[in-house]
Amino acid sequence: MQKLTRDMLLSLEKYAEARKVFRDKVIKHKKNRHLPIGPNATLYFEDALTMQYQIQEMLRVERIFEAGGIQEELDAYNPLIPDGKNWKATFMIEFDDEAERRKQLTRMINIETAVWIKVDDMERVIPVADEDMDRTTEGKTSSVHFLRFELTDKMINALKQGASLSAGIDHDAYRHTVDPVPENICLSLIRDLD
Repeated sequence: MQKLTRDMLLSLEKYAEARKVFRDKVIKHKKNRHLPIGPNATLYFEDALTMQYQIQEMLRVERIFEAGGIQEELDAYNPLIPDGKNWKATFMIEFDDEAERRKQLTRMINIETAVWIKVDDMERVIPVADEDMDRTTEGKTSSVHFLRFELTDKMINALKQGASLSAGIDHDAYRHTVDPVPENICLSLIRDLD
């Protein structure tokens, strides 16, 4: 999947004009790219459109219009765009109650390494987690992690031929499975693959 460049972004003025329409497009797109795993964990699969929106919003909020600042945002978010043989996702642990969230995050240390996806009856794919920085400490995990699921050619070909996809988390403090991944999400993710 192509990485974003400065010429693919709208100026602050043009983005202000197009923001509502663009935002609506992204919200509709994201409905096919988020996968709840149980009641308190979600994978938000990223792609060029979701990252363009993130960058445009950051530029807008921070009023960044200089080339160097724009490039910094591109450098920060381009690594979250899949490369054609993988999926990249923001993994969020979500509890509405702050005290409950803090308690659970102490129980869920290393949960990011317990997430998995599986194509048909092939081996589970465990993601590479938090390549930019470690988000787990001795006492707790973060509520946000960045994951990369690397797929084999065999898995990619099977998915394109209609193979099923499942996902889950196998952690002592949190076990849930989604089998199968809903078709709309699966089809959206297959479009990320070369």
